[in-house]
Parts: sequence; structure tokens; C-alpha cells
Amino acid sequence: MDFIPISRPSLGELERKYLLDAFDSGWISSLGRYIDEFEKRFAAFCGTVHAIAVSNGTVALHLALEGVGVKEGDEVIVPDLTFVATANAVRHANGVPVMVDVDPETLCMDPVAMERAITPKTRAVIPVHLYGHPSDMYRIMGIAKARGIDVVEDAAEAHGAEIGGKRVGSFGRCAIFSFYGNKIMTTGEGGMITTDDGELAGRLRLLRDHGMSKEKKYWHTEIGYNYRTTNLQAAIGLAQLQRIDSLIEQKRAVIERYRRNFSGMMRVTLNPCKPGFKNTYWMLCLSFDGWKEQSRSASMAELKQRKIDTRPFFYPLSDMPMYGSLVHETPVAHELSYKGINLPSYVGISNEQIDYICENVVSLLELSRS
Repeated sequence: MDFIPISRPSLGELERKYLLDAFDSGWISSLGRYIDEFEKRFAAFCGTVHAIAVSNGTVALHLALEGVGVKEGDEVIVPDLTFVATANAVRHANGVPVMVDVDPETLCMDPVAMERAITPKTRAVIPVHLYGHPSDMYRIMGIAKARGIDVVEDAAEAHGAEIGGKRVGSFGRCAIFSFYGNKIMTTGEGGMITTDDGELAGRLRLLRDHGMSKEKKYWHTEIGYNYRTTNLQAAIGLAQLQRIDSLIEQKRAVIERYRRNFSGMMRVTLNPCKPGFKNTYWMLCLSFDGWKEQSRSASMAELKQRKIDTRPFFYPLSDMPMYGSLVHETPVAHELSYKGINLPSYVGISNEQIDYICENVVSLLELSRS
């Protein structure tokens, strides 16, 4: 068995065709027809009026927070269990990230914990649709609206995820997506902001391009950023978007095979899917009640020896050396973080590879019980 990586992009002839067309056009930087078309079609996919393409998901978060008006000293509530970029973007905007606990039923921000964390300084909240499962957006939106707080969805890992048929990216004042190489759809690097707010969309486009006036070329009305994407990236993105339904269905089929293999395994939990929610399963999540951080690391090292790549769940943000000053009790985030791993689940992984992974994981878990 060859080494099985944790992730691998699914790229085909359509991506090659569009990429070479963009290349041959000479429009390889931040102008070109693929950017416009990608933005238009991605907005339609999410069910929003506007989509603004940017260079990656982290700058999308930063730009979104700047756009909604987060300023120095403003508090922004984030889940404690997420990739560090969510909190880093708050600091880039000179805000203060406030970490709260997550819901074990979704792995996403707990609306009750969010509400308890609101203070007069709270300016925004960033619910993260972790590992492809949507946050409880109707409850979060209800709380935020009542308190006058902006909601910026972090949908970096959840392209196409839904609640009651409504796609993520269309709930908050705006939302961000990542197109990094390991995401459900990719442009290599890249990101997108979606919104129904025309005024906000205009401001995001202004800030994305150095704050340059639309009416007066090379006249800059404020300090902006170079957060633009390229026509080459957008060409790949457009092809990926045209395949997105198939990519999601293939991801779901991979997860179902894992479920069958692990069915009946005591103390093992795979990706949750709350009723009424559509999880797009960015990564296979496996939690084992018998693991602590050290025993989990030992199991991951053993799986690597058996040519199986893994990665740990995200560590709690509040455990990071630069964070933790404003954190509420997060026992669920801590418990989940240190007993979970991600296993290979990319589009194109074979049934034989999945079965091999499961056989080896089961043997390790059986040994840990003895």
C-alpha cells in the first residue's frame, strides 16, 4: 500500500482547460473574465447577491471584519475550537477575540455560550462551520440581531453545507470561504466573501484594491490592502464550482464507507450531523474516548508507520501562548480537541484505501483497550 495522504485536490480536464485559457489570454493577474464569472456564479451558488474574490481565506476574514467596522478594542466572539486564523484575523483588525465553548452535537459555537459572552464591547461574532457542519445559525442570528451585533460566517471548511435547504454563506451580514488546496473546492490559494449588502460589497472591493477610487485611477481615498485574487486562480475555481455538487456527493460517499467500517465500535464517534443540517464533511473526524493527547499522538505516529497520514483536531485557541486573556470556560472544546483525529477522506480515495485505514485504526483502538 502506498502512503495515503490526509488530503489531495481533485483536479481534472476542465480545470486544465480553463487554466490554460486564462494563461493564453495574457490576463494572469487580478483582472480577467474568470474573476468576474467566478464571483457571479459563487454568489448564485450560496444564494447571495454579491461575492468578492480575494487571495485567501484569512485575508477574507480580515477584510470582512474591517468592512463591518471592527476597530481597536472591539470584542469579537469566536469558538475556542477552530483554526487559528479565525482569531488572528480579529487581531489583524485590532479587535479582541473572545473564546467561547462549542456544542458537542455540531462541534460548532454554542449559542448559549455565545450569548453569555456578549458585553457592551462586543462588535461581532464569527460562527465557524467546523469540518463542514453548519453552526446553529438561526439561533445565533436571533441572538445577534436582538443585541445589534454583526455576524461574519466562517465557512472556510463548509462549501455547500445547508440548514433546512439554505446554504451557509447566506445567513450573516457576510461570510468567508477558503479555497486552499485541501478544501472541498480549491483554487490552490484563494478566498471569497459573500453578502447581500451592496454597500458593504462596495467597501470590500475598495479595500481589497489598495483603497483606490473607482472614478479616479490611482487616487486612493484611504489605506487599503492588496487582497486580490488572480484570473488563473479564478479559472480553476470556476471549473471546481461547476463540479461542486459531484465533489460534495463523493465526499459524503467516502464518509458513509467510513461509517460502515466503524459501525458498532464502542467509544468511537465520527462526524456529527444534526437533524435538518447538511454536513459537507470537509474532513473525516474520529473521536475516541480512550485517547488523551499523549496516547493520541502515539496512535498517529503508529498510523504514519503504516503509511496512513493523519492530523489532530484543532487545539483550543485559548491554549495558544498569544491567546487566553479573554476566554470563557470551554470544557467541551478541550475534551473534543484532545481525543480527535482527522483521517484521509479526499475525493478520489479508493474503497480499498478506506478499508485499509479502518482496519489499522480498529487494531490500534483494540490494543488500547487491552
